[in-house]
Amino acid sequence: MDSITANNGLIHFNKKCFPELNAHINTNNFSKVFILVDTNTNVHCLPYFLSHFEYNGEIEIIEIEAGEVYKTINTCVEVWNTLSDLDGDRKSLLINIGGGVVTDLGGFVASTFKRGIAYINIPTSLLAMVDASVGGKTGVDLGTLKNQIGVINTPDIVLIDTVYLNTLPKEQMRSGLAEMLKHGLISGEHYWSKFTNFPELTLADLDELIYESVLIKKDVVDKDPFENGIRKILNFGHTLGHAIESYYLSNPKKEDLLHGEAIIIGMILALYISKELTGFPNDKAENIKMLFKKYYSTVLIEESDYQPIIELLKYDKKNSHGNINFVLLEDIGKTKIDCLVEEELIVAAFNYYLK
Repeated sequence: MDSITANNGLIHFNKKCFPELNAHINTNNFSKVFILVDTNTNVHCLPYFLSHFEYNGEIEIIEIEAGEVYKTINTCVEVWNTLSDLDGDRKSLLINIGGGVVTDLGGFVASTFKRGIAYINIPTSLLAMVDASVGGKTGVDLGTLKNQIGVINTPDIVLIDTVYLNTLPKEQMRSGLAEMLKHGLISGEHYWSKFTNFPELTLADLDELIYESVLIKKDVVDKDPFENGIRKILNFGHTLGHAIESYYLSNPKKEDLLHGEAIIIGMILALYISKELTGFPNDKAENIKMLFKKYYSTVLIEESDYQPIIELLKYDKKNSHGNINFVLLEDIGKTKIDCLVEEELIVAAFNYYLK
């Protein structure tokens, strides 16, 4: 697989990962290398990485707790303090090995420590490979509100090595697949049609689908690096999806949802709203809903949950001038941004999802 240039950074795949990483390390005069992992990737991914990493200088390992609840400014403070205590300077390098929490948080830490040090992302989850790997978005949550604090800053390189997927449980694979399904819906029938027979997909198919998914996101980001326009289409399903994810994280009576689980719900809701507002074909909406529900369990959302979730929409990052802006579809591959949606239509969408 050819390497991809995105936002002045390079994305390498599989067999190219370690040769390119080792060449990069040995042609740059980094004062010290720090590796950020969480409690899971420290055990399951770091040994493999270190066995292929060719560097004779000083390496420091920094571990954080695993999970979205630790994607906070408090965790950043702990990592900043550790970097400082271990004599990190502006010529240090931070390598982030983990899923989206580690790469988002680690990228933000690197972008702000000493006003910015170099960093490399090594996504180890499917979600991070196809989503967090491209676009340079870094940051943390504000309480349970998703990704409210952060900057856009591209890593030097991203290494997508699908061997790490062998460490993932099935539910995490499904979570990442949700973002790939989103890429299919916003890009067109050519990519979307490849997902209509999930059980027949092989590991070789998955490698190609990941590569194509990265290309789809890269092409969008290249046109709009700072999300002033067309890049908003990457948020299809995320307006309500993020609100649902935040609500379930903050409500002690609810089980936490994985990001992809919430986004699947958000996409079904957005398809219903698209059907009503932008003319998305009803038969396609029904077929997509059936496909999603075949592979993702229906989450019971009580009618009493609707309003608290709707209230969370005001924190969505795409909002401006007091308006809640949705990304909708006119058809597969035909997106429409900055759509205003009445509350009663959102309620109807919830009912459609549960029906």
